[in-house]
Amino acid sequence: MNNPRIWPAPAKLNLFLHVTGRRPDGYHLLQTVFQFIDWQDDLEFTVTGDGIVDRVHDVGGVDAAQDLTLRAARLLQQAGGISRGVRIRLTKRLPIGGGIGGGSSDAATTLLALNHLWGVGMSCQELARLGLALGADVPVFVAGHAAWAEGVGEELTPIELPEPWYVVIAPQATVLTREVFRALDLTGLPPPITIRDFRAGLGRNDLAPIVRRRHPEVERAWQWLSRYGMVRMTGSGACVFLEVADEGLGRQIVTECPPQFRCALARGLNRHPVHAVLG
Repeated sequence: MNNPRIWPAPAKLNLFLHVTGRRPDGYHLLQTVFQFIDWQDDLEFTVTGDGIVDRVHDVGGVDAAQDLTLRAARLLQQAGGISRGVRIRLTKRLPIGGGIGGGSSDAATTLLALNHLWGVGMSCQELARLGLALGADVPVFVAGHAAWAEGVGEELTPIELPEPWYVVIAPQATVLTREVFRALDLTGLPPPITIRDFRAGLGRNDLAPIVRRRHPEVERAWQWLSRYGMVRMTGSGACVFLEVADEGLGRQIVTECPPQFRCALARGLNRHPVHAVLG
């Protein structure tokens, strides 16, 4: 098996997101569909023999104590009884706090890569359980396939989807997930849907109205992109996205995107690229 120098950490989109309730511990119960896209961070790992887990990168606004790549590596090191260490280099392209799972994806790629490089030998199911302690989105990245998700996002059913082109806009807005969920009125939510309902076109993002109302930059991005088709928001925001008919149209929209928005064209992926490497 090859050991790639660059390990990709792709973003994800929530193709819909329903909140169906809240557990006694305060976590909200969800229904969603995750699909990866080929907009990604890149990670490099240098295994050492000194047992030290460290980073050789700097992510603005993320100190070492909160860096999910370091937390994931140390969690796996402890769980696997590993005496070796690692130096991690992260090339950050995905916006922080955009609802596209950048930090969770970085953590998942760290778990997958070091499980292989350190020879830990954990299964994907074991890694996913480990990753859940780092964030509710980590298990889908570890599992490695587009998925229908329930629970807090960790109950995953693989699903085959078209792999279209998406235009994704990252507004200059800081959306606090906890505050968005706190503002949600659980009494006004629709009943759960089925995978068949989703395939028939049902499903929305229950958090989008709150975010659009509270964050003018998200609303402006939504309104601008809606000129080209049906806009959706991923996760708790701030990123909004649009499925486009082909790559050419997507590139045209990206070219026309106002400079105050960060705009990307990305292809939908049903399979995580790290799994393609690991087989």
